Amino acid sequence: MIGLLYYDPYFWVTIPGILIAIWAQMRLSSAYGKQSRVGTARGVTGAHAARHILDRNGMANVEVYRVQGHLTDHYDPSKRAVFLSSEVHDTPSIAAVGIAAHEVGHAIQHKTGYAWLGMRMAMVGVTGFASKASWFILMAGMLLANMSPRGGLGRTLMFWGIVLFAVTVAFQVITLPVEYDASNRAKRELERLGIIIPEERAAVSSVLSAAALTYVAGMVSAILELLHLLLIFRGQRSNDDR
Repeated sequence: MIGLLYYDPYFWVTIPGILIAIWAQMRLSSAYGKQSRVGTARGVTGAHAARHILDRNGMANVEVYRVQGHLTDHYDPSKRAVFLSSEVHDTPSIAAVGIAAHEVGHAIQHKTGYAWLGMRMAMVGVTGFASKASWFILMAGMLLANMSPRGGLGRTLMFWGIVLFAVTVAFQVITLPVEYDASNRAKRELERLGIIIPEERAAVSSVLSAAALTYVAGMVSAILELLHLLLIFRGQRSNDDR
């Protein structure tokens, strides 16, 4: 989008993030595809695993629902419910059990007052606004800055657009420990409750590790994009000062 309004000599900064994101998605697709075809020794589906972990952690009031879509699994703290995609909900596979347990890990975080989850929940509203508004403000700022010989209002808009984008970057940074902790809780609960056997531990870990890499990639991409925007802003200031 930036290239449509502004000659962008700094685009190269974002390339590593793009490549990492592609690699992480390929890793996830490969791990999920492989382990979704491997059944669990206990024959437990994702839904049964989620329900068992919830009940054994005193969360019988947290419901488990089936939703449409591919890898649309999530925990909704406002509804205190776990939502599992049909393929995870109904399938007795290593991948399904691992992903279901991961989402229950978020429910356990919520119950125990895990601080990083609390921070992420507190930021959801402002991050939603910031992610939508930042690019609109940035595009308007760049357009106006290019039209004005001294930057003026355009440069001011660019600054505030970058500030809003920085909020989304902070959200990505906070999300990372939340996701890794949920995966660690998932693996502990699956083993503690005997839902998986010891021989299945590595396979479950491969799926959860691949999923976590997508969050790492998202964070790296966001940080590099922020650097990209700062370089553009600095370049605009240098041009205005000439």
